[in-house]
Amino acid sequence: MVEEFKKFIMRGNVLDMAVGIIIGAAFGKIVTSFVNDVLMPPLGLIVGQVDFSNLFINLSSTEVNTLAEAKDAGLPIIAYGAFLNTVIDFLIVAFAIFMLIKQVNRLMPKPKEEPAKDPRKCPFCKEVVADDATRCPHCTSELK
Repeated sequence: MVEEFKKFIMRGNVLDMAVGIIIGAAFGKIVTSFVNDVLMPPLGLIVGQVDFSNLFINLSSTEVNTLAEAKDAGLPIIAYGAFLNTVIDFLIVAFAIFMLIKQVNRLMPKPKEEPAKDPRKCPFCKEVVADDATRCPHCTSELK
């Protein structure tokens, strides 16, 4: 069982998948930082000096001014600003992956399609017959 497990782990596709997951996680951190630290502050400034990460709906009757205060107090909240950041984060990752796949597909050689072979026809009735047929199913002539 140990040998079989080693064989499974050492397959190329398992290692490739592991590398992809690790790189994807690192890329995700970069994108999250880009969204939170680079993209959202100017967007918040344009919209009217709004900090998207601090947008929330307080579901309790206790008055709080910031998301951090609400979390520290353990109040029920809907943190839709963090959700917006996450959605933008996802869209950027999805677009980056789309562009990467598009470029890889462009660079990969396209498989050559073999030209369609002319169908075999009965020499007597000219109807299409199977390649391995010994008799024509249409006119029952013997085929060579």
